[in-house]
Amino acid sequence: MTLNRRKFLSGAALSGAILGAPAIARAQSKATFNWKMTNAYGPGSPFYVQGPGSPTDFCKKVEEMSGGRLKIQHFAAGELIPALEGFDAVSKGMVEMNAANAYFWAGKVPAAQYFTAVPFGMNTQGMNAWIYHGGGLELWNELYAAHGLMAMPMGNTGTQMTGWFRKPLESVADLNGLKMRIPGLAGKVYAELGVAVRLLPGGEIFPALERGVIDAAEFVGPYQDRRLGLHKAAKNYYTTGWHEPTNVTELMINKKAWDSLPADLQAIVRAAAQACNVESHAWCEAVNADALTDLVTNQGVTARPLPADIIAKLKTVTADTLESLAKADPATRKVHDAFMAFRKKHESWAAVSEKSFLSL
Repeated sequence: MTLNRRKFLSGAALSGAILGAPAIARAQSKATFNWKMTNAYGPGSPFYVQGPGSPTDFCKKVEEMSGGRLKIQHFAAGELIPALEGFDAVSKGMVEMNAANAYFWAGKVPAAQYFTAVPFGMNTQGMNAWIYHGGGLELWNELYAAHGLMAMPMGNTGTQMTGWFRKPLESVADLNGLKMRIPGLAGKVYAELGVAVRLLPGGEIFPALERGVIDAAEFVGPYQDRRLGLHKAAKNYYTTGWHEPTNVTELMINKKAWDSLPADLQAIVRAAAQACNVESHAWCEAVNADALTDLVTNQGVTARPLPADIIAKLKTVTADTLESLAKADPATRKVHDAFMAFRKKHESWAAVSEKSFLSL
């Protein structure tokens, strides 16, 4: 039988291509990447830089899970760029990643604030539900697309404390003229009540409070606040967490860099970020109780809820402030409406689940 040479050669070429495909895939899977991550928080900061579920822990997880194919070098604030310049650094491709809180970028993307914390908004469970399964993540990345960015959660402090005050608060009038370090949407609410709002990096809070440059300050919670020594500058510690019932750590990624990663490395980054989101919150829940006990028992701190009339006023002003911000910016309106619709739905479930249990 005479073999058709043309058919043989074409068949051989096809076979070679099929046989070669796994080899090409294996070659691609062995590609290595060396990235940089900057951070809005200073060297050594627990939760924000180091410790369980922190950005440096995230980098370690990614390297281990990828078998060293994706290595991320972490730089705390000031080690490569200043604290609050991560947005521009990632957008311009100077670095591939940044760890911070989305509300730091309010001047560039006002609606980004909704992806850190919303006053009188959702707790950590509700926020995670919205971001992961309620369309929040898609909205977040829609906002950032024009800047060549994408984002996802990488941590959560849980409910934060209202803050430290050099003098006790007795009525709404005490807020007028107060100088306070407070970021995000809550800062805009306080401003409506006459508070002079300051945005300071973590490392600058204690000296400003100690010297009286500010009269009050909000940071995180008992463990983190004690580490900064805020109890040495003010003794009135207020609770309720009205301003930040949750607080999301943002993992910001340059979109072109992200698109250059193979699908399996993208999956590893997502999985590591989700793991850190859970672990960091668990760590905060584990350490805050002992820290608060120490502050009250041994450090002379008075911890108590805000007076009811102040909370009521803050709630009213919050609703008005958020509505005004939404009216001023179409993107904020879109995110605001989506957030509030999901909040309403989630609260209907929380009322018969978490709230019912906590009232026992």
